[in-house]
Amino acid sequence: MAVQAGYGLGMRRLAIQAAGLAGVALAISLAAASFAWAETILFVGNSFTYGALSPVQTWNAGRVTDLNGDGVGGVPALFKTFADEAGLAYDVSLETSPGKDLQWHIDNRSALIDRAWDHVVLQSYSTLSAAAPGDAGELVRSAATLAGMLHARNPAVDIRLDATWSRADLTYHSPSPWYGKPISAMQADVRAGYDKALAASPLIRAVIPVGGAWNRAIDTGLAAPNPYERPVSGRVDLWAVDHYHASVFGYYLEALTIFGSVTGMDPRRLGPGETAARELGLTPAQAVALEQVAADELAAAAPGRK
Repeated sequence: MAVQAGYGLGMRRLAIQAAGLAGVALAISLAAASFAWAETILFVGNSFTYGALSPVQTWNAGRVTDLNGDGVGGVPALFKTFADEAGLAYDVSLETSPGKDLQWHIDNRSALIDRAWDHVVLQSYSTLSAAAPGDAGELVRSAATLAGMLHARNPAVDIRLDATWSRADLTYHSPSPWYGKPISAMQADVRAGYDKALAASPLIRAVIPVGGAWNRAIDTGLAAPNPYERPVSGRVDLWAVDHYHASVFGYYLEALTIFGSVTGMDPRRLGPGETAARELGLTPAQAVALEQVAADELAAAAPGRK
């Protein structure tokens, strides 16, 4: 009887161990399947995408694939964090270079980006054209070229354009087409340029209203309109120290707006405990306020193509 009892106990232990191993195998299998099913997204842009002059530039770089090998996390890493928190599987890649327009990426980085992607976000030069600020002609042509290239690899690719913000330096400090005008003026012209690019190519799905979200943050009193003036208590500064690039607040708002546009998810669902905000020094109240601005701007913006 003792032998039989010992034998039975041993068999039960083996059964438990087998079940444990089966559970581990299942977990590994599910993890692999989750990775296999992850949607791919590529970010193409310049310093406005890679988070120049802020901790965002290298933050969580290990969680995304920098195709240039520069160790950039940037706005793509923020997007990846938001997606993970929301339970969405995205494999995030980026190809960025400072001060470049989309044509530069076509001429110099096609070998990296000319492949099949599920989603692509394109961001071009901050003034639309370095040679002729405010002229959208080159943006229209290069966006259409990239859209054709990417569509040939995956006819179902979702291509969106990141319409960026007004530069305070060109509004308040330096000669430009927007000098002396309201801070919203440059963004309105940039958005109009991206809208032309959208209208010119049926392969582009939508324009992401990042600059519009910045204007909304200013209009609602969340953000300061002029970083050259003494700051008002409680208002965030969306610009970096050069009043050109974004601060952590500005890039965070950019990423929230892109996240909501690409995924269709309300950014407010990320909530006050959002991980990136905490790690980058935003308070829960600031995170919630920026999420609200992004959600409101997305709700008000013109819908893209179905």
